[in-house]
Amino acid sequence: MNNLLFDFIVDKSTNTVLINREFNAEQSLVWDAFTTQELLDQWWAPKPFASKTKSMDFKVGGTRLNAMVSPEGQEMWAMHQYTSISPKTNFKMLNAFADEDANPQLPGSDWDLSFSEQNGITKVSISIYNDSLERMEKMIEMGFKEGFTMTLNKLEELLNQTKN
Repeated sequence: MNNLLFDFIVDKSTNTVLINREFNAEQSLVWDAFTTQELLDQWWAPKPFASKTKSMDFKVGGTRLNAMVSPEGQEMWAMHQYTSISPKTNFKMLNAFADEDANPQLPGSDWDLSFSEQNGITKVSISIYNDSLERMEKMIEMGFKEGFTMTLNKLEELLNQTKN
């Protein structure tokens, strides 16, 4: 078992979920896994769900429309709208549930993802801000911690395969 950092903190005073996760991979590879449709579709959903991207334009103002697909074929759509990009180190996005035609169900949550590397270990720090405590608590109740933990574990497996 590795000793890589994994923190998942729910801060009710600021309606924010803070996640820190380290990966034994180069920063550019981890960045690509978060910003490239082909790689995202291999890990951006907890098991046994699959991820399917309908459209993606990774630029400021661009969006990604994607679905988590259940083993039975049920699709749950979400939209990411990219609001800020600093290549290889940070991007921000609005994340909202949506329908298949990219009509968002607002309010969403504001994600701020930062990437840093030290000695071949890349740390991803994610801050997820919700407009209301109620929305954040609903997200947690829906199993976000467990689901996103499984999703990040899928990313770790993918990165380990990609390196070898």
